[in-house]
Amino acid sequence: MTALHLLGSGADGGAETYFVELTAALHRAGLPTVCALRRHPGRELALARQGVLARRLLFGGPLDIVTRFQVAAFAKRSGAQVLVAWMNRAARHAPDGPWKRIGRLGGYYKLKNYQGFDMLVANTAHIAAWAVGEGWPADRIRHIPNFAAAKDSPPQDRAALDTPADAPVLLALGRLHKVKAQDVAIAALASIPGAYLWIAGTGPLEGELKAQAARLGVADRVRFLGWREDAGALYAAADLCIFPSRYEPLGNVVIQAWAHGLPVIAAASQGPSALIRDGTDGVLIPVDDAASLAEAAQRLLDDPAARATMAVRGKARVADEFSEAAVVAQWRTLLAEMEAP
Repeated sequence: MTALHLLGSGADGGAETYFVELTAALHRAGLPTVCALRRHPGRELALARQGVLARRLLFGGPLDIVTRFQVAAFAKRSGAQVLVAWMNRAARHAPDGPWKRIGRLGGYYKLKNYQGFDMLVANTAHIAAWAVGEGWPADRIRHIPNFAAAKDSPPQDRAALDTPADAPVLLALGRLHKVKAQDVAIAALASIPGAYLWIAGTGPLEGELKAQAARLGVADRVRFLGWREDAGALYAAADLCIFPSRYEPLGNVVIQAWAHGLPVIAAASQGPSALIRDGTDGVLIPVDDAASLAEAAQRLLDDPAARATMAVRGKARVADEFSEAAVVAQWRTLLAEMEAP
Protein backbone atom coordinates (compact mmCIF):
# COMPACT_ATOMS: atom_id res chain seq x y z
CA MET A 1 0.00 0.00 0.00
CA THR A 2 1.11 3.57 -0.64
CA ALA A 3 1.65 5.80 2.39
CA LEU A 4 1.62 9.58 2.08
CA HIS A 5 3.73 11.21 4.82
CA LEU A 6 2.84 14.80 5.74
CA LEU A 7 5.24 17.31 7.33
CA GLY A 8 3.96 20.79 8.10
CA SER A 9 7.12 22.12 9.76
CA GLY A 10 9.56 24.32 7.89
CA ALA A 11 12.12 24.24 10.70
CA ASP A 12 15.46 22.47 10.94
CA GLY A 13 15.43 19.96 13.75
CA GLY A 14 15.65 16.34 14.75
CA ALA A 15 12.07 15.41 13.85
CA GLU A 16 12.37 17.01 10.43
CA THR A 17 15.67 15.26 9.75
CA TYR A 18 14.21 11.93 10.81
CA PHE A 19 11.22 12.49 8.51
CA VAL A 20 13.63 12.36 5.56
CA GLU A 21 15.56 9.41 6.97
CA LEU A 22 12.50 7.27 7.66
CA THR A 23 10.64 7.98 4.43
CA ALA A 24 13.81 7.26 2.45
CA ALA A 25 14.32 4.01 4.38
CA LEU A 26 10.74 2.91 3.74
CA HIS A 27 11.18 3.70 0.05
CA ARG A 28 14.44 1.70 -0.11
CA ALA A 29 12.67 -1.22 1.53
CA GLY A 30 10.13 -1.33 -1.28
CA LEU A 31 7.25 0.22 0.69
CA PRO A 32 5.56 2.74 -1.63
CA THR A 33 6.13 6.12 0.03
CA VAL A 34 5.36 9.68 -1.07
CA CYS A 35 5.61 12.94 0.83
CA ALA A 36 3.91 16.31 1.08
CA LEU A 37 5.79 18.97 3.00
CA ARG A 38 6.10 22.64 3.68
CA ARG A 39 8.60 24.58 1.60
CA HIS A 40 12.18 23.63 2.50
CA PRO A 41 14.57 23.40 -0.48
CA GLY A 42 17.16 21.38 1.42
CA ARG A 43 14.66 18.75 2.52
CA GLU A 44 13.06 18.60 -0.89
CA LEU A 45 16.48 18.05 -2.47
CA ALA A 46 17.36 15.35 0.05
CA LEU A 47 14.14 13.47 -0.72
CA ALA A 48 14.69 13.82 -4.45
CA ARG A 49 18.19 12.37 -4.11
CA GLN A 50 16.69 9.36 -2.34
CA GLY A 51 14.15 8.89 -5.11
CA VAL A 52 11.18 9.78 -2.90
CA LEU A 53 8.36 11.62 -4.68
CA ALA A 54 7.55 14.81 -2.75
CA ARG A 55 5.17 17.70 -3.30
CA ARG A 56 5.44 21.14 -1.73
CA LEU A 57 2.19 22.34 -0.13
CA LEU A 58 1.34 25.44 1.91
CA PHE A 59 0.79 23.94 5.38
CA GLY A 60 -0.20 27.35 6.71
CA GLY A 61 -1.74 28.47 9.99
CA PRO A 62 -5.34 28.51 11.25
CA LEU A 63 -6.60 30.53 8.27
CA ASP A 64 -5.22 28.08 5.70
CA ILE A 65 -8.24 26.46 4.05
CA VAL A 66 -6.33 25.27 0.98
CA THR A 67 -3.89 22.63 2.20
CA ARG A 68 -6.47 20.00 3.21
CA PHE A 69 -7.86 20.03 -0.32
CA GLN A 70 -4.34 19.87 -1.78
CA VAL A 71 -3.47 16.91 0.44
CA ALA A 72 -6.64 15.11 -0.60
CA ALA A 73 -5.95 15.73 -4.28
CA PHE A 74 -2.36 14.53 -3.99
CA ALA A 75 -3.44 11.47 -2.01
CA LYS A 76 -5.88 10.52 -4.74
CA ARG A 77 -3.37 11.08 -7.55
CA SER A 78 -0.70 9.03 -5.78
CA GLY A 79 -3.09 6.25 -4.81
CA ALA A 80 -2.36 6.70 -1.10
CA GLN A 81 -4.17 4.33 1.20
CA VAL A 82 -2.62 5.75 4.38
CA LEU A 83 -1.79 9.30 5.48
CA VAL A 84 0.95 9.63 8.11
CA ALA A 85 0.87 13.02 9.82
CA TRP A 86 4.07 14.18 11.51
CA MET A 87 3.33 16.62 14.34
CA ASN A 88 0.31 18.80 14.99
CA ARG A 89 0.26 21.05 11.94
CA ALA A 90 0.33 18.12 9.55
CA ALA A 91 -2.40 16.41 11.56
CA ARG A 92 -4.65 19.46 11.27
CA HIS A 93 -4.27 19.36 7.50
CA ALA A 94 -4.79 15.60 7.11
CA PRO A 95 -8.31 15.22 5.67
CA ASP A 96 -10.68 12.36 6.23
CA GLY A 97 -11.23 10.25 3.14
CA PRO A 98 -11.00 6.74 1.72
CA TRP A 99 -7.63 6.30 3.42
CA LYS A 100 -6.53 5.42 6.93
CA ARG A 101 -4.81 8.09 9.03
CA ILE A 102 -1.82 7.61 11.34
CA GLY A 103 -0.48 10.29 13.66
CA ARG A 104 3.23 10.03 14.30
CA LEU A 105 4.07 11.33 17.79
CA GLY A 106 7.57 12.44 18.66
CA GLY A 107 6.40 14.34 21.73
CA TYR A 108 3.46 14.98 24.01
CA TYR A 109 1.27 16.60 21.37
CA LYS A 110 -2.30 17.83 21.65
CA LEU A 111 -4.32 14.71 20.95
CA LYS A 112 -7.35 16.75 19.87
CA ASN A 113 -5.50 17.24 16.58
CA TYR A 114 -5.73 13.47 15.99
CA GLN A 115 -9.45 12.97 16.61
CA GLY A 116 -10.80 10.49 14.08
CA PHE A 117 -7.37 9.05 13.29
CA ASP A 118 -7.11 5.30 13.02
CA MET A 119 -3.75 4.87 14.74
CA LEU A 120 -0.98 6.71 16.57
CA VAL A 121 2.72 5.79 16.40
CA ALA A 122 4.81 6.98 19.35
CA ASN A 123 8.57 6.92 19.17
CA THR A 124 8.94 6.17 22.90
CA ALA A 125 7.08 3.79 25.19
CA HIS A 126 6.50 6.66 27.62
CA ILE A 127 4.71 8.77 24.99
CA ALA A 128 2.53 5.76 24.11
CA ALA A 129 1.64 5.22 27.77
CA TRP A 130 0.95 8.93 28.21
CA ALA A 131 -1.46 8.95 25.24
CA VAL A 132 -3.36 6.00 26.70
CA GLY A 133 -3.52 7.85 30.01
CA GLU A 134 -5.02 10.80 28.15
CA GLY A 135 -7.82 8.55 26.91
CA TRP A 136 -6.48 7.24 23.60
CA PRO A 137 -7.50 3.57 23.05
CA ALA A 138 -4.57 1.27 23.85
CA ASP A 139 -5.26 -0.94 20.81
CA ARG A 140 -4.86 2.06 18.50
CA ILE A 141 -1.33 3.06 19.38
CA ARG A 142 2.05 1.51 18.61
CA HIS A 143 5.51 2.19 19.93
CA ILE A 144 8.00 2.26 17.06
CA PRO A 145 11.35 3.84 17.96
CA ASN A 146 13.54 5.93 15.70
CA PHE A 147 16.43 4.21 14.00
CA ALA A 148 19.99 5.44 13.70
CA ALA A 149 22.56 4.65 11.05
CA ALA A 150 26.14 5.83 10.85
CA LYS A 151 26.85 8.05 7.87
CA ASP A 152 29.88 6.92 5.91
CA SER A 153 31.61 10.29 6.15
CA PRO A 154 35.26 11.22 6.61
CA PRO A 155 35.85 13.17 9.83
CA GLN A 156 35.37 16.92 9.73
CA ASP A 157 38.71 18.65 9.17
CA ARG A 158 39.45 20.32 12.48
CA ALA A 159 41.69 22.95 10.89
CA ALA A 160 38.74 24.09 8.77
CA LEU A 161 36.94 24.90 12.03
CA ASP A 162 39.99 26.59 13.56
CA THR A 163 40.39 23.79 16.08
CA PRO A 164 43.78 22.31 17.05
CA ALA A 165 44.28 18.73 15.91
CA ASP A 166 45.14 17.57 19.43
CA ALA A 167 42.42 19.47 21.31
CA PRO A 168 39.54 17.53 22.90
CA VAL A 169 36.33 18.29 20.99
CA LEU A 170 32.88 18.25 22.57
CA LEU A 171 30.01 18.10 20.08
CA ALA A 172 26.55 19.48 20.86
CA LEU A 173 23.76 19.23 18.30
CA GLY A 174 20.35 20.86 18.55
CA ARG A 175 18.42 24.05 18.03
CA LEU A 176 19.71 27.16 19.77
CA HIS A 177 16.69 27.22 22.03
CA LYS A 178 16.29 27.30 25.80
CA VAL A 179 15.09 23.69 26.01
CA LYS A 180 18.27 22.41 24.35
CA ALA A 181 20.41 24.00 27.11
CA GLN A 182 23.39 24.96 25.00
CA ASP A 183 24.04 27.57 27.69
CA VAL A 184 24.81 24.70 30.08
CA ALA A 185 27.33 23.29 27.59
CA ILE A 186 29.07 26.67 27.31
CA ALA A 187 29.13 27.09 31.08
CA ALA A 188 30.67 23.62 31.46
CA LEU A 189 33.35 24.40 28.89
CA ALA A 190 34.75 27.08 31.20
CA SER A 191 35.77 24.26 33.56
CA ILE A 192 37.33 21.97 30.90
CA PRO A 193 40.72 23.52 30.05
CA GLY A 194 41.87 23.12 26.47
CA ALA A 195 38.66 21.58 25.17
CA TYR A 196 36.72 23.00 22.23
CA LEU A 197 32.94 23.00 21.87
CA TRP A 198 31.29 22.60 18.48
CA ILE A 199 27.61 23.60 18.48
CA ALA A 200 25.66 22.50 15.40
CA GLY A 201 22.24 24.11 15.09
CA THR A 202 20.36 27.33 14.49
CA GLY A 203 17.84 29.18 16.59
CA PRO A 204 16.81 32.39 18.32
CA LEU A 205 19.44 32.28 21.08
CA GLU A 206 22.57 32.47 18.93
CA GLY A 207 23.41 36.05 19.92
CA GLU A 208 22.73 35.37 23.59
CA LEU A 209 24.89 32.24 23.57
CA LYS A 210 27.77 34.02 21.85
CA ALA A 211 27.57 36.77 24.45
CA GLN A 212 27.66 34.16 27.22
CA ALA A 213 30.76 32.55 25.71
CA ALA A 214 32.50 35.93 25.56
CA ARG A 215 31.49 36.75 29.14
CA LEU A 216 32.91 33.44 30.40
CA GLY A 217 36.12 33.86 28.43
CA VAL A 218 35.61 30.79 26.23
CA ALA A 219 34.54 32.42 22.96
CA ASP A 220 37.86 31.41 21.38
CA ARG A 221 37.02 27.74 22.09
CA VAL A 222 33.39 27.68 20.91
CA ARG A 223 32.45 27.14 17.28
CA PHE A 224 28.91 27.91 16.17
CA LEU A 225 28.48 25.76 13.07
CA GLY A 226 24.90 26.59 12.10
CA TRP A 227 22.63 23.94 10.65
CA ARG A 228 24.69 21.08 9.23
CA GLU A 229 23.73 18.37 6.77
CA ASP A 230 26.94 16.46 7.48
CA ALA A 231 26.39 15.41 11.09
CA GLY A 232 28.24 12.16 10.39
CA ALA A 233 31.47 14.06 9.75
CA LEU A 234 31.07 15.93 13.04
CA TYR A 235 30.41 12.75 15.02
CA ALA A 236 33.47 11.16 13.43
CA ALA A 237 35.75 14.06 14.39
CA ALA A 238 34.60 14.68 17.98
CA ASP A 239 35.74 13.04 21.22
CA LEU A 240 32.47 13.32 23.13
CA CYS A 241 28.84 14.10 22.38
CA ILE A 242 27.16 16.24 25.02
CA PHE A 243 23.41 16.58 25.16
CA PRO A 244 22.28 18.76 28.09
CA SER A 245 18.69 19.23 26.90
CA ARG A 246 16.31 20.33 29.67
CA TYR A 247 13.32 18.68 28.00
CA GLU A 248 13.61 15.80 25.55
CA PRO A 249 10.90 13.19 24.86
CA LEU A 250 13.34 10.92 22.99
CA GLY A 251 16.83 12.25 22.33
CA ASN A 252 17.62 11.19 18.78
CA VAL A 253 21.09 12.65 19.24
CA VAL A 254 21.82 9.87 21.76
CA ILE A 255 21.16 7.02 19.36
CA GLN A 256 22.88 8.86 16.51
CA ALA A 257 25.99 9.29 18.67
CA TRP A 258 25.85 5.59 19.54
CA ALA A 259 25.57 4.65 15.86
CA HIS A 260 28.68 6.69 15.09
CA GLY A 261 30.67 5.20 17.97
CA LEU A 262 30.78 8.44 19.97
CA PRO A 263 30.40 8.34 23.76
CA VAL A 264 27.56 10.53 25.02
CA ILE A 265 26.85 12.53 28.16
CA ALA A 266 23.23 13.66 28.52
CA ALA A 267 21.04 15.43 31.02
CA ALA A 268 18.59 13.07 32.69
CA SER A 269 15.50 14.46 30.98
CA GLN A 270 12.73 12.04 30.00
CA GLY A 271 14.10 10.60 26.76
CA PRO A 272 17.81 10.26 27.52
CA SER A 273 17.15 8.83 30.99
CA ALA A 274 14.99 6.13 29.40
CA LEU A 275 17.64 5.36 26.77
CA ILE A 276 20.97 5.52 28.58
CA ARG A 277 22.17 2.93 31.05
CA ASP A 278 24.17 5.30 33.20
CA GLY A 279 27.84 4.40 33.38
CA THR A 280 27.43 1.55 30.91
CA ASP A 281 26.63 2.96 27.47
CA GLY A 282 26.61 6.63 28.41
CA VAL A 283 26.59 9.06 31.31
CA LEU A 284 23.58 10.84 32.78
CA ILE A 285 23.91 14.09 34.70
CA PRO A 286 21.30 16.21 36.48
CA VAL A 287 19.37 18.69 34.35
CA ASP A 288 20.80 22.23 34.44
CA ASP A 289 24.03 21.16 36.12
CA ALA A 290 27.06 22.60 34.30
CA ALA A 291 29.44 21.49 37.03
CA SER A 292 28.36 17.85 36.71
CA LEU A 293 28.63 18.06 32.92
CA ALA A 294 32.16 19.43 33.18
CA GLU A 295 33.20 16.78 35.70
CA ALA A 296 31.79 13.92 33.61
CA ALA A 297 33.35 15.24 30.41
CA GLN A 298 36.78 15.69 31.99
CA ARG A 299 36.61 12.22 33.53
CA LEU A 300 35.89 10.59 30.16
CA LEU A 301 38.44 12.72 28.32
CA ASP A 302 41.03 11.49 30.80
CA ASP A 303 40.02 7.85 30.28
CA PRO A 304 40.22 6.77 26.62
CA ALA A 305 39.54 3.13 27.57
CA ALA A 306 36.24 4.06 29.21
CA ARG A 307 35.26 6.08 26.14
CA ALA A 308 36.07 3.15 23.87
CA THR A 309 34.04 0.73 26.00
CA MET A 310 31.01 3.03 26.01
CA ALA A 311 31.29 3.45 22.26
CA VAL A 312 31.21 -0.33 21.72
CA ARG A 313 28.22 -0.73 24.02
CA GLY A 314 26.36 2.12 22.33
CA LYS A 315 26.86 0.56 18.91
CA ALA A 316 25.53 -2.71 20.28
CA ARG A 317 22.38 -0.96 21.54
CA VAL A 318 21.76 0.43 18.06
CA ALA A 319 22.26 -2.98 16.45
CA ASP A 320 19.89 -4.64 18.92
CA GLU A 321 17.16 -1.99 19.25
CA PHE A 322 17.52 0.94 16.86
CA SER A 323 18.67 -0.45 13.52
CA GLU A 324 17.06 0.65 10.26
CA ALA A 325 16.05 -2.91 9.42
CA ALA A 326 14.29 -3.48 12.75
CA VAL A 327 12.37 -0.21 12.62
CA VAL A 328 11.36 -0.58 8.96
CA ALA A 329 10.09 -4.09 9.74
CA GLN A 330 7.81 -2.66 12.43
CA TRP A 331 6.44 -0.06 10.02
CA ARG A 332 5.90 -2.78 7.41
CA THR A 333 3.87 -4.80 9.92
CA LEU A 334 1.81 -1.78 10.93
CA LEU A 335 1.01 -0.79 7.36
CA ALA A 336 -0.02 -4.37 6.58
CA GLU A 337 -2.38 -4.25 9.57
CA MET A 338 -3.84 -0.99 8.30
CA GLU A 339 -4.47 -2.59 4.92
CA ALA A 340 -6.35 -5.53 6.40
CA PRO A 341 -10.16 -5.23 6.25
